[in-house]
Amino acid sequence: MELRHLRYYCAVAEEKNLTRAAEKLCMAQPPLTRQIKQLEEEIGVTLFERQARGIALTPAGEYFWRQAKLIFEKLDIVISESKRIDSRKKQIFRIGFVPSIFYGQLPQLVRRLRPMTGADIELHELKTAEQIEALRAGRIDIGFGRVVMNNLESDVSQTLLFHEPLVAALPVNHPMEKSQLSLEELSKLPMVLYPAGNTPNFANLCLQLFSNRGLRIKVAQQVNDVQTALSLVASEMGFTLVPEQVKRINRDDVSFIPLSDHNVTSPVFLSKRVEPEDEIMKAAMGILDELVQNRIQGRYP
Repeated sequence: MELRHLRYYCAVAEEKNLTRAAEKLCMAQPPLTRQIKQLEEEIGVTLFERQARGIALTPAGEYFWRQAKLIFEKLDIVISESKRIDSRKKQIFRIGFVPSIFYGQLPQLVRRLRPMTGADIELHELKTAEQIEALRAGRIDIGFGRVVMNNLESDVSQTLLFHEPLVAALPVNHPMEKSQLSLEELSKLPMVLYPAGNTPNFANLCLQLFSNRGLRIKVAQQVNDVQTALSLVASEMGFTLVPEQVKRINRDDVSFIPLSDHNVTSPVFLSKRVEPEDEIMKAAMGILDELVQNRIQGRYP
């Protein structure tokens, strides 16, 4: 199998029509049809179902198309990075993260990694599921999230770093503001959830905390990020649950209150590709191990 076979396949999969795909590739249809047939024979899988008005992808064909597109994304990044190295420019280390991670150890990781390796560090705000796809395509090198992704393929792994306590965010001077609050008390208030979007996400984790205790919650609004959620809390739209490290924001219009319920926590996961580590990755993992141990031992929140 050669790259041209994958390019032919992607064109046909996108157009769902051999004639249009051949025109797009600037080639005749019969050779294209033969190339696709050879590809199917080589991998031993039927990728297309021939229909009267064109062709449709089989389930195996849909999967093959997604993976083929990732291969080309990865190839583009490899070529670009190779050109950077050849021209003696700095290498880029790309980190994906969910917003609530940014208030903890991530800034320290970036500050220490840059001078240690000489690499340029890029930060990309991505939900956990988006991080997995970005890792597969080579758009990021590691990711930090709060949701465990089931049915991961063997090319990407997730590692639990630690469990972080959750706290309740209420408008400052709220009538329920006190030293601790229970989930049962909070269930009587409207709740602001984040992030909005497809599951699994942090919002599902929060709702499950209440449902596991037989509590029902009224959702006032769903938003995409923690800052917007806290702004709605300050506007007295309701309360929200946030990881403990978000308290570092120090907003004067929001109170962060510990929970009396035991083991109300959010996990923090590291996601990365399963591949040999280069020098930058080794340095990043060394720094991260130290930061996580400090966090677990309570040396800083």
